[in-house]
Formats: sequence, C-alpha cells, structure tokens
Amino acid sequence: MNKTIIIPAIADDGSLYPVEKMAAHVQGVLHLAISVFVFDGDRLLIQKRAAVKYHCAGQWANTCCSHPHWNETLEDCASRRLQEELGFSVPLIRRQTVEYAASVGEGLSEHERVTLFCAQVAADSIEINPDPSEVEAVRWIAPSQLRYELGACPDAFTPWFRIYLNRFPELKF
Repeated sequence: MNKTIIIPAIADDGSLYPVEKMAAHVQGVLHLAISVFVFDGDRLLIQKRAAVKYHCAGQWANTCCSHPHWNETLEDCASRRLQEELGFSVPLIRRQTVEYAASVGEGLSEHERVTLFCAQVAADSIEINPDPSEVEAVRWIAPSQLRYELGACPDAFTPWFRIYLNRFPELKF
C-alpha cells in the first residue's frame, strides 16, 4: 500500500531538489509543505488524524496539511489534499510561510517550510466526507476552547499544530 512519494526538498542555496517523503522525515531534510485552515467565523475546522497514519496518529491537527508532489504547485497541493482528506473544495487564500522543525515520534522528524492557506466558509454550506485512511474525526472549535484544550492536554495535538498556535500568534487562530 505504501507508494513512493517524491516531494521538493530545499538545498542550502534555496534551490529545490526531489527527495522521497519518508527519507525527508527520517533524515530531517528541509522540505516544502502546506497547511490549510478552514474557518466558520472564528471557529476552526480541525481533524483527528487516522490511527493508521505513519506518524502522529490519533492526534488533532489543523484542517489539512501535506507535502506537494515534485513539480506540483503549493496551491494545487492545498486544494488536492483538502479534497482527498476531507472530501470538499473551497477557494483558498495563500497566507504566510513559516518554517519549523520538530520530532514527530517513531524516529521521524519534520523540518518544513510551510505555506499556510485559509478559507472562510459557513459550516452548513459544506459537506465534509473524511477519508477514513486519513482522518478519524473532524470538529469545529472556537479559539478559546482550542487554547484551553491545548493547555490541558498538549499531546492530543500534533507537534506542528502546537508550534503554529504557540510560536505564531499573528496567525490569529
């Protein structure tokens, strides 16, 4: 079932080169990624990663996140993964780019330059159909509840989501 996925890694000079996704995570190679945040007013749609995911299984994360395939645009990747993971499409707005590194367990690490995408929707205007191999559950959460849960049980959330919430308050979740 595991297929080889080639993603864009970032060389010291800023140029991109192809790397196998698992190799990037094993070696901690800096690579491109996307994160999507879909809001209904100030409530954020979050997902609980499926138990079969190779890292951070069963943890809550932002709406959707992934890696572009080699030669895929960031915009196309964000739209593709939102559809693949959650079964819906909405217009996405490209926001800022952030960089982080974090251990994600099982000897794997993320070292990502992440472009963030946001959308504003009415929750009742979209039909969410999660792929069970990707997503165990979804829910809308208000900022105050998210901050409370993050403080009470940080390990319930993926390392990158905790980093976004703690290090980049200007993202205005």
